[in-house]
Amino acid sequence: MREIDLERVICALGELEGGDARAFTLGEGSWPLRGLVLKRGGEVRAYVNWCPHAGHALNLQPNRFMTEDRALLLCHSHGALFDPATGFCIAGPCAGKSLREVPVIVESGYVLLADGVDPASLMP
Repeated sequence: MREIDLERVICALGELEGGDARAFTLGEGSWPLRGLVLKRGGEVRAYVNWCPHAGHALNLQPNRFMTEDRALLLCHSHGALFDPATGFCIAGPCAGKSLREVPVIVESGYVLLADGVDPASLMP
């Protein structure tokens, strides 16, 4: 087992139980990578927290990314709805566009930014 690079840790896998998405920040300085991560059906997905229509974060309150039934990701500003498995906007002002995926891996019980991915390269 290799040593985990703590600068690439997004969260512990156990923090993703219950169907909610949670926010994360990676990197330093004025423009760190701000994203959201969730687990669905055993799959972990992460996206840049940036609405392709509104040009700002999806959540208005900390870790509030989902519809009430936790079926879809929701832009709380303009009501756009996104498929959590793909990031594709299925309804709302950005229909047909997608959230930008953040490549992640699960290792030793942690969700990490995938090897070789520069957080700055994912910024909108």
